[in-house]
Amino acid sequence: MLMTKEQGKRLNEILDLQEKVVSMWLDYWKDFSHFGTGPFWVIVLMLVVPLVFIYFKIDRTRAFHIGFYGFNIHTWFTYSDAMAMRTGHVYYPFQAIPVMPVNFALDASLVPVTFMLVYQWCINKNKNVFLYGVFTSAFFSFLFKPVMAAWDLIKLDNGMNYFYLFLNYLVVLIMAIVITKVFIYLKHHPKVYKNK
Repeated sequence: MLMTKEQGKRLNEILDLQEKVVSMWLDYWKDFSHFGTGPFWVIVLMLVVPLVFIYFKIDRTRAFHIGFYGFNIHTWFTYSDAMAMRTGHVYYPFQAIPVMPVNFALDASLVPVTFMLVYQWCINKNKNVFLYGVFTSAFFSFLFKPVMAAWDLIKLDNGMNYFYLFLNYLVVLIMAIVITKVFIYLKHHPKVYKNK
């Protein structure tokens, strides 16, 4: 199937606009969110500190298990954050990496690492992962994000509110738990294929 002339024209218009938007974000970052600003370093700390902390605190006997769960949180949270950014529901006035369409520190470090530590504590203490994941989601949605908003590190728009953020966290939590459980099941119930 070939692209029509009209489709190619529309695609080129979108790509031109996208290139301009990236250039505008870079200019914006240079003017307002660069190395010399306080918010830049707050975001860098949100990126670096959790990664250093998890390096020392992760249960190394379950590192792949906990890491897989954390990667699930990271992946689904990044997708949902990117959709919220692209649709104008959430945006971040300060960025550590200006060309990223999301807050990289939150999506790649602070949120997944926090959920990983809660998950690790739950499985080590035989606690309900979902219940404590709900508490963690409530913390991020109703305490942490409002503090970020007060410091202008996040803006909600187009009808987005903290309750909707909470629902998003719950969806991410459920997906991460289910996918992790499926892979744990597959690990413990291998299907052996015999060569014919």
